[in-house]
Amino acid sequence: MKVTVVGAGNVGATCADVLAYREIANEVILVDIKEGVAEGKALDVWQKAPINLYDTKTTGVTNDYSKTAGSEVVVITSGLPRKPGMTRDDLIETNAGIVKSVTEQIIKYSPDATIVIVSNPLDVMTYQAHISSKNSRNKVIGMAGILDTARYRAFLAEELNVSPKDIQAVLMGGHGDTMVPLPRYTTVGGIPVTELIEKDKLDAIIERTKFGGGELVKLMGTSAWYAPGSAAAQMVEAIVKDQRRVFPVCVKLEGEYGIDDCYLGVPVILGKNGVENVIELDLNDDEKALLEDSRQHVKEVMAVLDRLS
Repeated sequence: MKVTVVGAGNVGATCADVLAYREIANEVILVDIKEGVAEGKALDVWQKAPINLYDTKTTGVTNDYSKTAGSEVVVITSGLPRKPGMTRDDLIETNAGIVKSVTEQIIKYSPDATIVIVSNPLDVMTYQAHISSKNSRNKVIGMAGILDTARYRAFLAEELNVSPKDIQAVLMGGHGDTMVPLPRYTTVGGIPVTELIEKDKLDAIIERTKFGGGELVKLMGTSAWYAPGSAAAQMVEAIVKDQRRVFPVCVKLEGEYGIDDCYLGVPVILGKNGVENVIELDLNDDEKALLEDSRQHVKEVMAVLDRLS
């Protein structure tokens, strides 16, 4: 069982570390364009195996995709990080070229791999990878909803002073300011969150969630990595172990929610074939309007990629 992570920056290295520590695969291959970086970080992860007691072998390579052959899942984190003052749209041209090149190399050596995109702008990079791979939509998906939902749940846990383990939530739409948290589908130990928190506080948490990535950029001067890397690893685990977990995942919609040919985060069943099924929720009018706003934003950015192509 082999999993590849492309991009040995903070997100990719964190993902590889979580995959190894949780023994999700027998072997994790870490790939990077910069000489020695992937090799060094993979070696560091492997050298702590005797300390943390895991068997997963981590191997780093510089631009040698032949080492990734036979990977069951490939996580692509490559691309420029977002800097203060940058919008996700600013990254499209450069990162689309990177994702296209990486995807073509991955498919060359692992044609049946499920590809998980973490590169930003997330929804549009998933679109690029889908085009480049020529694979079915269930095999090319984006990591966004798990991260955004985790931020939402973490903020709620802090406000309510409860364990984040007991909070379940659904979040839809694009990865960015137009994401759609759904309080109606948010529970704390099975109790609707609306029964435990005032509306103004809940609205404030939703707004903080929408701009959660930007908050971290302002604090650190770069994008987050612990939560995104862990979120990608959780998706890999669900696929490799055929867990059939229900997660919000970026996938190409083909008529679901009345939307066609757009890459949006929606709840899915995630298993050995990637997206096993798209779950359609019965949204009310307000939720539909928010999802439509998100769809329009993503389609606008997709149109930018189409023009560049």
